[in-house]
Amino acid sequence: MFRALKERAVQPELMDDFSSGGNELHEALRHLRVLNHIFGAASPTRYGIHRLWILAGRPRSLTIMDIGAGSGDVNAALLRWAAANGIDLTITLVDITEEACREASRFYRNEPRVRVTRGDLFALPPDRADIVTGTQFVHHFTDAELPNVIRCMLNVSRLGVVINDIHRHWLPWAVVRLTTRIISNNRYILHDGPLSVAKGFRKKDWSRIRDALQGAADMAYSWRPLFRYAVILQKTVRRRIQ
Repeated sequence: MFRALKERAVQPELMDDFSSGGNELHEALRHLRVLNHIFGAASPTRYGIHRLWILAGRPRSLTIMDIGAGSGDVNAALLRWAAANGIDLTITLVDITEEACREASRFYRNEPRVRVTRGDLFALPPDRADIVTGTQFVHHFTDAELPNVIRCMLNVSRLGVVINDIHRHWLPWAVVRLTTRIISNNRYILHDGPLSVAKGFRKKDWSRIRDALQGAADMAYSWRPLFRYAVILQKTVRRRIQ
């Protein structure tokens, strides 16, 4: 297995099959919230948003659109960040599945700053939000598909894009495999958890993506705990990302 992790896995995840779902997928999304909490999934997204906010001149109002949001639970950290910085923040959660939209609507049922809409990234009109985010979203796509996916995310944004995805490494693969078996017997979680790490990224992958984008945005990436990458794409260059 460790040798196989040298390159990104191409096997599709169960969650990529939109013909199935139902109660089992609802349960998987709830269990995924637990895993996101355990592994600090929100932190790289918050880091990237904070960097883009500074580069944009620290605006007092901000709109964020989270693509492939699932339950959207990582955005709770952004709401706290906005409150701490006095920012009028509105977040739109977008997912292609009915199950994810229902889970997100339940999770944020008492939160007026968050709205949920069912939609497809590739059908969204331009300039829908200041910042577009994708947390554990882009690893669902192949190397060949990724440049177009990121260009579409940039098209929907006004300021730029923040990507938070998994570092492909034997240690998180082993830890995720063990943890999923401790907390869940859900078929989606047991199959997709370790596979999502195998479909994750290393520095060379981000470098190839940056080359393929051909200057479409000022792109920077950094390793973040726990075994994540925060990728920041600045659409309107005010000063280069360091």
